[in-house]
Amino acid sequence: MALEQVAFDIETTGFDADDVVTTIGFAVPMGVRVFVQTDGRSVGGVTNAVEAAVPAGTLVNVSTHASEQELLTAVAEFAAERLSDAGMLLVAYNGERWNGGFDLPFLRTRYARLDVPWPFVDVPYADVLPVVSDRFNTTVDGDEHADLAAAYEVLCDGTHGDVDPFADSKEAVAAFADGRFADLVLHNVADVLRTQALGRVAERYCAKSEFQVKSLTPTRSS
Repeated sequence: MALEQVAFDIETTGFDADDVVTTIGFAVPMGVRVFVQTDGRSVGGVTNAVEAAVPAGTLVNVSTHASEQELLTAVAEFAAERLSDAGMLLVAYNGERWNGGFDLPFLRTRYARLDVPWPFVDVPYADVLPVVSDRFNTTVDGDEHADLAAAYEVLCDGTHGDVDPFADSKEAVAAFADGRFADLVLHNVADVLRTQALGRVAERYCAKSEFQVKSLTPTRSS
């Protein structure tokens, strides 16, 4: 039986160890679940703004949290409840590969710095980037299009790009600083759906052995 892919993606304030996680989104079978932290700022209308921007039939559930620690704790609770099913496979695009990746290494550092238990226990993981870059031709006009948005445009229908308010992921940093949480969430939703779409394409055209599945369970649980 094939595992059910759950795509995820994070947004941060930068790349340094002292930068923080602002948003984490998951594409679960029933829709998209997004966690966003507000750094203590009041926020209203995010859910309504997001629902108005996404295509009809796309369900998005957004929760806001006053701090990064509260966000990470909420994600841990969500993972224990929703991702512990033996039939689930967590996937990301450049989340963590054998020689690099962003999302999981960043999360490990932030969970460790804030002393919050690691959320992905008994959760298998695979990265979609190596499958796409090694097993598909994404070259256009002589240039390889391997980043998430570009690979999605080449291999998928491109519709999720319409959801994204940003031309570049770097804009997510300014959106958080400015308190534009609806735009931040929409960007995260777009990336999660792009990852999901690429994962499904890879499932359709690549062998199971191409997905280098690994466990995210730590050696010693908290």
